[in-house]
Amino acid sequence: MYMPMFDPLYYILALPALILGLWAQFKVQSSYAKFSRMANRSGITGVEAARRLLAFNGLNEVGVEGTGGQLTDHYDPRNKTLFLSAGVAQTPSVAALGIVAHEVGHAVQDHEGYGPLKLRSGLVPVVQIGSWLGPIIFIAGMFLPFPNLSLIGLLLFSGTLIFSLVTLPVEFNASQRAVAMLTDSGLVSYEETRSAKKVLDAAALTYVAAAAQAISTILYYVMLMGRRRD
Repeated sequence: MYMPMFDPLYYILALPALILGLWAQFKVQSSYAKFSRMANRSGITGVEAARRLLAFNGLNEVGVEGTGGQLTDHYDPRNKTLFLSAGVAQTPSVAALGIVAHEVGHAVQDHEGYGPLKLRSGLVPVVQIGSWLGPIIFIAGMFLPFPNLSLIGLLLFSGTLIFSLVTLPVEFNASQRAVAMLTDSGLVSYEETRSAKKVLDAAALTYVAAAAQAISTILYYVMLMGRRRD
């Protein structure tokens, strides 16, 4: 990503998104830390909750495996597998239930053929290429005598924004499904559901921040192109 060190315009555009991103990370970490210490009334770990919620939704074919790191939990639609970090898989906490339910929500989306999830999965190869190649082409176009080169780089990088915007309904919907299935399955009390929702709301904020950061970068690129034409 092209981020000149001494251009005030970049920092004017990027600072709000950066602050939002830092705030989102703080909220996620603090919420996870708080509710990881709160034991759920059922006394079940994340792995046990995953298997119960998958069975509750008729998804017994979905596998459950471990993954390294913290808050790295995710569902992979390619191999129909739920990956849980050790802190979630082995802990009988309210936070673990919320995170597991969210990932099961993605599994349900996949099973139902949820449109935004399918679109996001299809965008992954495009974003992987555009996120690193786009800025390179854009910068090259700023210095080389090819007027359309920067535009091509901008369009390639714009895939990250499209991906971020498509991610929002995918994640919000998964969280809505998580809250509903926790309640309907009887795994948690009303108060525990509210606590789990706080963890999910904090996580959702990180996706909003990612979209804001992509928007600010693209605006900056557009303004750079405008400067060059002037």
